[in-house]
Amino acid sequence: MPEGPEIETENLHEAIKEELEREGGTFLRLISITTAILAVLAAIASLQAGATVNMALVLKTEATRLQSEASDQWAYYQAKGIKAAVQEASRTAWLAIGKEPPAAYEEKMHRYIEEQKEIQGKALEKERERDERLKESDHLLHKHHGFASAVALFQVSIALGAVAALTRYRLVWFASLLAGGVGVILFVWPMFQ
Repeated sequence: MPEGPEIETENLHEAIKEELEREGGTFLRLISITTAILAVLAAIASLQAGATVNMALVLKTEATRLQSEASDQWAYYQAKGIKAAVQEASRTAWLAIGKEPPAAYEEKMHRYIEEQKEIQGKALEKERERDERLKESDHLLHKHHGFASAVALFQVSIALGAVAALTRYRLVWFASLLAGGVGVILFVWPMFQ
């Protein structure tokens, strides 16, 4: 009586091993490719984050310089006002003793008042430029936060990809892809603002 069909288990084990290796190899290649792409995106996002924050700092520094120049103009404005007040006080003293003040007092007073108007215009212009630089800087800092968040998500995604490669769990790889996808959105979003 035949005992049953004879199957070579050795060949079967080898076939199963080869199939698992082939399937695992494809999966590992997919993980490797996506992780490499995410690493490239992380590097680019990191460069963008650095560039935007550096430019924002340059603009903040320039705004500080403009504020200093505006403050100098306002101090100059006050000095001219004090000089005009001194001329008015001298003129009033002459009038108080019943004498006609020299015309130079009134001329200087009017000249200082006119100079104040010009100085005020310069100070206001410096303040306007300062405000523009601060607005630009704030906008760049906002973009920087988007790029920095993208870098963080890319790093998490890459770490999850490594775990997926070690454990060969597809769910972990999908989590890696999801984190990377959100990172891509955060990376691209600031470019359109």
